[in-house]
Amino acid sequence: MGEYCAAAAAADGEPAVALPPPAARRPYGEYDRFSTKQVFDNLHGNISLDPLACEFVDTEEFQRLRDLKQLGLTYLVYPGAVHTRFEHSLGVYQLAGEAMQNLQMNQGKELGIDRVDVQTVKLAGLLHDIGHGPFSHLFEHEFLPRVDPGSTSKWSHEHMSALLLDNIVDKHAIDIEPDYLKIVKEMIIASSKFSTTEGAKEKRFLYDIVANGRNGIDVDKFDYIDRDSRACGLGSNFQHWRLLQGMRVMGDEICYPAKDYLSVHKLFTTRADLHRTVYTHAKVKAVELMLVDALLEANDYLGIALHAEDPEEFWKLDDTIVKSIETAPNDELKKAKEIIQRIRRRQLYKFCNQYSVPKDKLEHFKDITAQDIVCSQKSSKVLLKEEDVAVSNVKIDLTRGRDNPLESCFLLACITTIPQRQVLQVELLSHQDSGCEEKFTINEDRVSHLLPACNQDRIVRVYAKKPELVKAVSEAFENLQVRMYGEKTQVHDTPTKKRRMRFD
Repeated sequence: MGEYCAAAAAADGEPAVALPPPAARRPYGEYDRFSTKQVFDNLHGNISLDPLACEFVDTEEFQRLRDLKQLGLTYLVYPGAVHTRFEHSLGVYQLAGEAMQNLQMNQGKELGIDRVDVQTVKLAGLLHDIGHGPFSHLFEHEFLPRVDPGSTSKWSHEHMSALLLDNIVDKHAIDIEPDYLKIVKEMIIASSKFSTTEGAKEKRFLYDIVANGRNGIDVDKFDYIDRDSRACGLGSNFQHWRLLQGMRVMGDEICYPAKDYLSVHKLFTTRADLHRTVYTHAKVKAVELMLVDALLEANDYLGIALHAEDPEEFWKLDDTIVKSIETAPNDELKKAKEIIQRIRRRQLYKFCNQYSVPKDKLEHFKDITAQDIVCSQKSSKVLLKEEDVAVSNVKIDLTRGRDNPLESCFLLACITTIPQRQVLQVELLSHQDSGCEEKFTINEDRVSHLLPACNQDRIVRVYAKKPELVKAVSEAFENLQVRMYGEKTQVHDTPTKKRRMRFD
C-alpha cells in the first residue's frame, strides 16, 4: 500500500514521502522493563507481563477467564471464593517465571537455560487453563460424561487449551515460532492423558514446572493452594517459596532439598484438605448436581456440549450461561430454569447420608449409581425412581491415586519410577560441606511414623431431589451398605428431623 501511494505521488509530480521501515522483530523471549505491563495481584503483588504475554492476555479468548470462577459453584457455600481463572493464570505465569529465574541463577550455565526456555515456560503457565469450561472441573468431569459417557477418554481441558492456543495464534496473528508454540502446548498437557513429553530428549525438567506429570509438584498447585485457601478464609501452612528457592535439577529431573520434606508433605496434605472441606463440601456437591441436571435439560436446545468440539465456539462458553438460561423466554428451557430457580431460593437437593469405602475395598470399588440405591429399596410407602436420587462419588487423594506421592518427591529430590514396585520413588539431594550433591531415595518410615498409611479416600454421598423422599432414600442407602459390606458403614443415622423435612 505504501509503495502504491509513493508511486502515485511521483506520477503527480509531487515528491514521494519515504515511509518508515517496519519495526524490527524482537527476538523471542527478549524484552526490556520498559516494554512490560504491570498488574497487581492480591497474592503475589506486582506481576510484570512481557510483550508476548500481553498479546495473549489482550484477546477475547483469554479475557473469557474473567467469567470463569476458579472454584465453580463453591462461592455459594464459601462467599469469598469468587476469584477467577484469570488471576490464577497470571499467578502461575508469575511463579513459573520465579522458578525459571531461580534455576537460571543457580544452574543456568550447567543446564543451558536461555531466554527461549524462560519465555516458553512462562507462556505455558499463563495459558495452561484457557481450555476450562463453565464452572471449571464441573463441565469436564460431571457434565460432559453425563452427555457422552465416552467423553472422559476423548476430552480434557488441557487438550482444549492446546487447541484453543492454536486458534488464538491464527486468529490474532500472534508472532511466535511454530516450534516454540509446539513446546508450549506440550508443557500444558504434560500431566494429562494426552501428554507427549515422555519422548522429550532435551531439558525434560522444563515440562515439570507448570504441570508435573511425574510427581505432581508444580507451580499450578503452588498458586491455587494459596489462592483458594485465602479466598475461603482457611489457613495454610504450605510455603511454596521454600520449594521454589530450593529446587535443583539432577539427571534431567527437578529435585528438592531433603530438609524440605515436610514442605512437600504439606503441599499434598493441604491440597487433600481443600478437597475435603471446600471442593467436595456436601453442600457444594448438592449445588453441582443440580446445575448439571439443569445443563442437561438445556443441552438439547442450546447445544452446550457441541461447543466442546470446536475451539472457535468453545471460547463463547463461560459461567454466564446460567443467567442466559435463567432469563431466556423459551419454553424449551422451562425445566432447566426451574432447577436454577431452586438453587437461587436455596431449595437444594437434600443430603441424606454418606459413607467412606472401607480401606480393604478400595481397590475393586465401583461408583455407586442412583439405580443401585433404588434397587436396594425393600419396603416403603414411596416407590423410588432413579430420577428421585442423586449420588456423588467423591475421590480424595494426594495426586497419585492409591500410591503415595511422597515416594516420588522429597525435598531436593529426584523422582524415578521403580518398575518392580510400579510406584514412584523420591531421590533426595543432600549438600555436603564440600559442595558436592548427590541424590538418594528415602523410605517414608525413616522420616515420620505419623504419615498416613492410606493415601486415598472414596466417599459415597446420596441426595434426595425432593425433601419428602429423604426418609425413603436414606433407608435404601442403608440397605445398600448392608448388602455390600454386611453392615452399615455410615458414621451415624440420618437425623429424624431431616427425614421428616418438607418444602414450605
